[in-house]
Amino acid sequence: MTDSIPATMRAMVLHRPGEALCLESRPVPRPGPGQVLIRVEACGVCRTDLHLIDGELPEPRLPIVPGHEIVGRVALTGDGVAGFKAGQRVGVPWLGWTCGTCRYCTSGRENLCDAARFTGYQIDGGYADYTVADARYCFPLAETAALPAATDLAPLLCAGLIGYRALRLAGDTERVGIYGFGAAAHIIAQVVRHQGHRFYAFTRPGDTESQAFARRLGASWVGDASQMPPELLDSALIFAPAGPLVPAALRHLEKGGRLVCAGIHMSDIPGFPYADLWGERIIRSVANLTRQDGLEFLELAPRIPVRTAVTVFPLEAANMALERLRRGELQGAAVLSLEN
Repeated sequence: MTDSIPATMRAMVLHRPGEALCLESRPVPRPGPGQVLIRVEACGVCRTDLHLIDGELPEPRLPIVPGHEIVGRVALTGDGVAGFKAGQRVGVPWLGWTCGTCRYCTSGRENLCDAARFTGYQIDGGYADYTVADARYCFPLAETAALPAATDLAPLLCAGLIGYRALRLAGDTERVGIYGFGAAAHIIAQVVRHQGHRFYAFTRPGDTESQAFARRLGASWVGDASQMPPELLDSALIFAPAGPLVPAALRHLEKGGRLVCAGIHMSDIPGFPYADLWGERIIRSVANLTRQDGLEFLELAPRIPVRTAVTVFPLEAANMALERLRRGELQGAAVLSLEN
């Protein structure tokens, strides 16, 4: 290691599901072949982190450092890494490694790789001063005037990317329903408006703060999932992990409409009449992302420009950030700042 890289670092660590994260001192990891060591500047706090901590994701690697919306700077490169240099700003997403040889990887569907490993789940993530990442799954981040701060950029690495893939899979869509108006929703709503289309925001009943937030971002209508929007929708994007939203959203869709479930975890979907699906309506899920998704969205976001709404916490307050996210107290995204 170079003299500028310390021997130890701070890390928030999950030892067992259901327990709070522990602040620990750990050795700074060394990058292996094909890897980069990243000094973390900011890491988004994602609902997937809650699913991990609550034991809703199977077979995590424990102990694990969560966090998969990472923005930082390259501190050191391992053997065989080209295209990255010390000091360069990069982003690290949820999808952290794939085999590169299976039928999914070789057909542009690396997000479905059976051997895939994920940042903050099987690979130590960004709730730490430093992290190691596969260089293939690091995105160069331009330092533009539109989004100069690492804390503003961090939500783009998951909330933005998953939202973008969900919208892309919804197809050419004029009237977009967005269910669960949190981190991903507030980013993709800006993309929808940039495309010249309309979005309709569905929140929890009585959540007047989120409804006001959606109106400020240009929603054509706001309400909750029990209410019918003023017109049927071409597509529905579900970001809340609530299975009962699926049959509710189906009833809001025009014939031929597409319903995209954008979360990695969702409660069970209750039964619904076939008539609600009939008319060539489609239900599909979003699984992770591809690197192409990342390149496209991270090039698009500064041009819109996407403005993220963030509540910033220090690393040591990660448990507080997670609890406030759980209680639905945040508008936009929660982000851990690791810059001194």
